[in-house]
Formats: sequence, C-alpha cells, structure tokens
Amino acid sequence: MITPKVWSKFVSINGYGPLGFTAHAPLAKQAIESGRVHYGGSRVKTSKEISVGDELTIRQGSATAMTEKTVIVEALSAQRGNATAAEVLYSETKESETRRAYYAEQRKLANLARPDNKPNKKERRDLQRFKSNQD
Repeated sequence: MITPKVWSKFVSINGYGPLGFTAHAPLAKQAIESGRVHYGGSRVKTSKEISVGDELTIRQGSATAMTEKTVIVEALSAQRGNATAAEVLYSETKESETRRAYYAEQRKLANLARPDNKPNKKERRDLQRFKSNQD
C-alpha cells in the first residue's frame, strides 16, 4: 500500500489529483469549470479548498454514458500520481458503487439489440416513413 505525503490540511480542488481524470490537470480543471464536480450539492470553482472528510460528486463520461460517483476525501497529496497512488486518497461510497453498477447494467441491456449492418436504401425510406407517421 502506498502512503501519500500529506501536504497540508487544505488543498485547492484543482490541485487534488485523484479526481479521476488520469492525473491530467487540464482535464480536471475543465471538468471543474464545466460543472461536473460538486461539493455539498453545488458546483465548485477551481480555487475551492477541500480537506480530509469532504464529500465530492464527480460526473464523467459522454452525454449518453454519463457516470456519477460520490467520493470521500481520505488524504491530501503534495503531488499528482498514478491511479494506484490516487486510490489511497479517496474512497467511493457504497451507494455510489451500487448506483454506478446498476446504470452500467442498464447501458449493457440497452445496447443488446444492435443490427449487424446499416439499413439499405429501401429500409432507410421505410424507417423515415414510419418515423414521420409517428408524429
């Protein structure tokens, strides 16, 4: 188990490495600025100071496969590191783990009925007629 070097009691959220963005500061900053990181139910700014015991909600992924996880800050580190070093610094809540597993299963079930090939010209026209009649 890797023990992180404790930096201080507080650290800026932008400097907190294990936000789950593969240790890239620009990606973490972009996620914070776009409102994907929440603290106490509200959006945070990059200058927000966090401490041990704080609860963060982090949304990652695309619009169709968005995952949201809630983590509790366990320790603060002086530097960014790899994923194994980051795992020591936070813990995900049980509710968050079960919610992510449920939505992952739902996404798998939704993607089961995929056709083997694209529709040909006649099938595309039939689909267009069907969709236009639905309105």
